[in-house]
Amino acid sequence: MMARRRRRKKEASLLEGLLGFGMLGVGLLTYKVTDSIKISFVACGALLGIVISVIIMRNVAYTERLKKSGIADIDKMEGREFEHYLGHLFKSHGYDVKVTQAAGDFGADLVISKDGKKIVVQAKRYSKNVGIKAVQETHSSMGYYKAGEAWVVTNSKYTDAARELANSLNVKLIGREQLIDLILKQNPQNNTQAAQSTVPEQLPQKEEKRCPKCGAPMVRRKSSMGYFLGCENFPKCKSTQVI
Repeated sequence: MMARRRRRKKEASLLEGLLGFGMLGVGLLTYKVTDSIKISFVACGALLGIVISVIIMRNVAYTERLKKSGIADIDKMEGREFEHYLGHLFKSHGYDVKVTQAAGDFGADLVISKDGKKIVVQAKRYSKNVGIKAVQETHSSMGYYKAGEAWVVTNSKYTDAARELANSLNVKLIGREQLIDLILKQNPQNNTQAAQSTVPEQLPQKEEKRCPKCGAPMVRRKSSMGYFLGCENFPKCKSTQVI
């Protein structure tokens, strides 16, 4: 992710440099042909207008693509991109949204409000389970933003300690399954199968099996060898069963 962020920063710097040289070149060439400083400035302004229009069109296209993202796309996002995605997602559900600054956010990545209720949200685009730190930070940000509720949203799951602390502090945890539900409500045309492709399948209630080691639910998973049952508490518990 850091490498990708550095590459984007370099690309932006290169684009700015090319724009500067382009405007200088157009200005000099126009002046050489017309011998008019006024026409040279007009040509530079026209070039700048074209570039700005292209940037706006690209941003609009990016926003539309972001809105249509499914859970598989989210799994590939950087943290800041995930925050902006959640901003669009909550807006589609009727919330007023403010994405906080990248640094010095006091524990909240977004501040959303609806029906007079203000909520602080911390976004965690993780490949592992989210721990208690996220719960502590978003709860502590309530006072600064004068919010009545605190939420943590992740594309992953939560540790048992995080769930216990969230329950005691009344912090709402939105995990992978709930996030998929929000996505599909916002965009029913999203490919449901693709959206759930990396999510362990919970067995129907009537077929639910329990781990013989720790008693947690067994979930349906897929490996290169096919489907199998694995303990929901993996990797703490590595119990498996053949289907």
